[in-house]
Amino acid sequence: MRIILASSSKQRQDIFKMIGLKYEVITSNVDEKTTEKEPDKYVEDLSLNKAKSVCSQINNKAIIIAADTIIYFKNKKYEKPKTKKEVFNNLKELSGNKNFAYTGITIMDLYKDKTITFSSKVEVYLRAISDDEITWYINNEKKIFNCCGYVPTGKASIFIDKINGDYNTLLGISPNIIFKKLKELGYSINDFEFED
Repeated sequence: MRIILASSSKQRQDIFKMIGLKYEVITSNVDEKTTEKEPDKYVEDLSLNKAKSVCSQINNKAIIIAADTIIYFKNKKYEKPKTKKEVFNNLKELSGNKNFAYTGITIMDLYKDKTITFSSKVEVYLRAISDDEITWYINNEKKIFNCCGYVPTGKASIFIDKINGDYNTLLGISPNIIFKKLKELGYSINDFEFED
């Protein structure tokens, strides 16, 4: 069974490696744009566009898994920041507040000609973060431009009080949810290849 992860995200790749799933990476070549406004529909549509892009790049059967993640707070979507100033402003706004991580996932099953798109949400509680701490974070976290809002697996973990929901949703893809959906598509765990 050929599994394609349609993502250049190291965090998503690390999650698949963590469970030992055998997969390959083919990245999408579409602009990440959508007219959807609601956060769940927004990430779902972007994940679908990524899956379609990868589908157009291959000729053989496969299961394509694509994902998109944003942080959402007070009707604002936080995606990958482009400058250190943006990182600072993001953390200043999120400091001491509950925000939400939304991950949209599309599973495009070319064996059965079925496509499903869905999303999951987690609540993330950040403690109050001082300006000095934000500056320290920006100067010491190498991955500040790789994630939306903040990097939960890096130094930003110092600022996270608690998470309600599937932690891997915050990281960009949940193996638990993926395999539940694959089961709904008629697959069992034994249909997939895992590393020893």
